[in-house]
Amino acid sequence: MAASSLEASPRRWGWTRPTESSSARNFSPLLSLTLIAPLVLLLAFSFLYPVGRLLVGSLFAPEFSVERYARLFAEPLYLRILWRTFEIAFVVMLASMVFGYPVALAMAKLKGRSAAIVAACVLIPLWTSALVRSYAWIVLLQRTGVVNTALQEVGIAAAPLQLIYTEGAVIMAMTHVLLPYMILPIYTALRTIPDDLGRAARNLGAGGWTVFLRVTLPLSLPGVFAGALMTFILSLGFYVTPALIGGPNTLMMATLIGQQATELLDWPFAGALSAVLLAATLLLVAVFRKAFAFNNGGSGV
Repeated sequence: MAASSLEASPRRWGWTRPTESSSARNFSPLLSLTLIAPLVLLLAFSFLYPVGRLLVGSLFAPEFSVERYARLFAEPLYLRILWRTFEIAFVVMLASMVFGYPVALAMAKLKGRSAAIVAACVLIPLWTSALVRSYAWIVLLQRTGVVNTALQEVGIAAAPLQLIYTEGAVIMAMTHVLLPYMILPIYTALRTIPDDLGRAARNLGAGGWTVFLRVTLPLSLPGVFAGALMTFILSLGFYVTPALIGGPNTLMMATLIGQQATELLDWPFAGALSAVLLAATLLLVAVFRKAFAFNNGGSGV
């Protein structure tokens, strides 16, 4: 009786004894829903509800109208800002890929203390606030900053250069902030590549570049796609760095939405801008998934 009561007790809580083919505990549907309920509620109240209310307000404030969307596409200024946002996000993604891949490769190849130092150089900036890093770039790039002072002292520039409040400054600062999001997925993909593949390719006569182009790079593409998608999407919604370093000449969609909502108090139009940016982002995610599935020979489903 005691043994049977002990066996029945766990079943009362939704747990069943693992079978020989099972490698984890099996939970009942009710217990599974109970476990994920806090996360679902947090997501609903912190993201889905505010975004849904903003999007509904763009169409039904105070009554149904698409005038705000027509205004967005009718005025060239808003389309130019939308295009600039995607252009900067694309350049930041490419720059992060170019600078991040060698770092990820070094992290995957190095051992011991050298690997720990490289990992610390990647992770410590990730733990630093984007606001702090943006102000650091202001100190570096302003007219009396470190870079201009150094250029004048060595005789390269006779007068301070316009380095800050430019599109190039925004791209550099955003790349610096988002670089870890490109490095870490590529590093994870590189770590899964067996060393035996490279050794086998060299034994067959392949050189270093051939091994990289024919073995390492193709097998690391899942990490490259993941990092590219992450950095591109995060770039589309960047607010702090473009607002501090870019100024009015490099206005991006997130800054424009913030101005419409907090300064002009035009919440319906801010919702329309958000809806267009969200739709474009979802479309690009679908394109990235299709491209990744095509690269893997899949169907993209």
